Order: sequence, then structure tokens, then C-alpha cells
Amino acid sequence: MLDEIESSQVTSVNLDLLAKIYLKIRDAKDELTSQYKDKVAGLQEQLDTIEQEINEVCKQMNASSIRTSHGTIIRSVKPRYWTSDWDSLYQVVKEHDAFALLTKSIHQANMKEFLAENPNVLPAGLNVENSYSVVVRRSKGN
Repeated sequence: MLDEIESSQVTSVNLDLLAKIYLKIRDAKDELTSQYKDKVAGLQEQLDTIEQEINEVCKQMNASSIRTSHGTIIRSVKPRYWTSDWDSLYQVVKEHDAFALLTKSIHQANMKEFLAENPNVLPAGLNVENSYSVVVRRSKGN
């Protein structure tokens, strides 16, 4: 698609042509992404069905692992934790110095707002990287 741009056009920066090609590439990418997601969802649905069947057989056999000629099936318990009372969880984390219970990430929008409201407060080790982004919006009628 970029073949449509001749070197003389690039040097004169024909922004209309660049916008046209940008939108064409983005549409093609979106289409491929959609097809990919549909195919992956179909495969995942099949895997989920098979996993349910295997889980039921293991449950009936009271087995945690079964060796087959194609592979070993392992059935295990996988706990998942969440809270409906964040204040209580924060208190436990604080009391037991258990900050490792939380994931280490910064909520980007909240940090931006916090720094705007508190310009003199800059946590040690906080890094900021600013970058420009480009967005091309489709014109009406195209």
C-alpha cells in the first residue's frame, strides 16, 4: 500500500494521500483483527467444551492426573482472589506490610490527575515519558 507513494510525493508531503493510505491500512488491519478474533473465539469455545468434558471424567474417576498416549491430563485447583471491600484489604496490607499482595502498576489517568492537582508532589523514582501520537479521522462521505 505504501507503494502508492512516490518519493517525490513524500518529499512534498502530500498529507491527503498519506491520510487516504493510512485509513486504507487501518481498515485492512481492523478486518484482519476481526477475522483473527472470530477464529480464536471459535477455537477457545471448542477448547472450553473439551476441558469441561475432561474435568467431568477426572471428577468421576477421582483422578488428579491421567496419562494417555497423546499426553498427560492434569486436573488441579486454581484459586482466584478478589475483594468486595477494598478498604478492609488495604488495612490488612498496611497492617502486615503485605504490599506484595497488590500488583505493581500505576493507574495512568489517576496519576495524571493527581500530579495536576499536586504539582509539588513527585514520588521518588516516578518516571514520565511523553510521546506524540497521530490520529486520522475519516472525513464525512468517505
